[in-house]
Amino acid sequence: MLNAAVPLDTDSKAMCGATANLRLVEPPPTAVGPGSLQGSSHSFFTPAKLEAFVAVAEEGGFSAAARRLCISQPALSQTINAIERRLGVELFVRSTTGAQSTEAGRALLDEARAILAGYNQLLPAMARYTGEGGGVIRLGIPYELASEVLCALAKFAVSYPDTRVQPRHLPMAEHLAALRSGQLDVSFMVQIPPGPDLDNMLVAREDLGVLLSEELAARLAGPDGVRLDALTGLDWVAFPRSNSPAWYDELAAVLRTHGIDVGPADRGDQFPNLSVAFTALSCGNAFALAPQRCTHAIPHAIVWRPLADHPVVRSTWAVWPAGSRRRDVARLITAFEQPTRRQASSSTAVATSEPSWDQR
Repeated sequence: MLNAAVPLDTDSKAMCGATANLRLVEPPPTAVGPGSLQGSSHSFFTPAKLEAFVAVAEEGGFSAAARRLCISQPALSQTINAIERRLGVELFVRSTTGAQSTEAGRALLDEARAILAGYNQLLPAMARYTGEGGGVIRLGIPYELASEVLCALAKFAVSYPDTRVQPRHLPMAEHLAALRSGQLDVSFMVQIPPGPDLDNMLVAREDLGVLLSEELAARLAGPDGVRLDALTGLDWVAFPRSNSPAWYDELAAVLRTHGIDVGPADRGDQFPNLSVAFTALSCGNAFALAPQRCTHAIPHAIVWRPLADHPVVRSTWAVWPAGSRRRDVARLITAFEQPTRRQASSSTAVATSEPSWDQR
């Protein structure tokens, strides 16, 4: 997924896991030899650093790993270089085609996965000691949720029938304000929120494809789908930037790098509802980004096609106050399994189901 990189500075929050309030990028340490590691490595190898290393190893490259972590590639490279200097070994063999783990890198990968697995059990282990909550979870949601998120919510409702979930749709800024003021207990977002007062966990990753008129799809789609640069000259049917500013800017940056004019930041305001958006798509001079799995039916004159090389991926995070002690909220969070790259890619393996259009 291209999980198009959101530039973060060194004070930005790492994305994954219930302990995600740890920093991903820190000032590079002074280079030391392997012999001086004993007794001090525990303070250097934070879960966030290990997550960065695992991402590069699993994705086979820095660009894909940066997209997966939703950070800039230079920030990720800085973190990996700091780890290599700290250990005094080379973890990856870099090339123009990616990064291949060395023998030392493969050994560290096994250890890092084991450590992170332990950290991921912190929240379930402590849930029994926290407060029960009021029996109602006030849940902030974006305009659209990934199907796996909806399935997890349905299973949670069956497992805990005494807990009622109250969904509420809000723009991103209002999500944050409501979480911090106690008006929301949990929120689903398509961007990582700033600040150490909120914790987060990745719950879904979806490769986005493209919605086009049938005529355009027949002309532009190849064996592997539609290339982003083939959409040059078409209008982007966007969502209002206020709904999720970082995600909007992320998509706009990706489209610009492929020669697509994204227009003004308020372009999404031109499409206030699905009828207007579908009309623009049906006229044959516009496109929209969308996951394959649908929550809205689309007209017959519009078709969905995958994007070649999966350049755009949408991530969804569950976000909650870092100081929460509610057991019902902990149970809701632990109902989700963190998705892998393979899960995201497999969601677009078959292009027959009706999709929805991009996040609004």
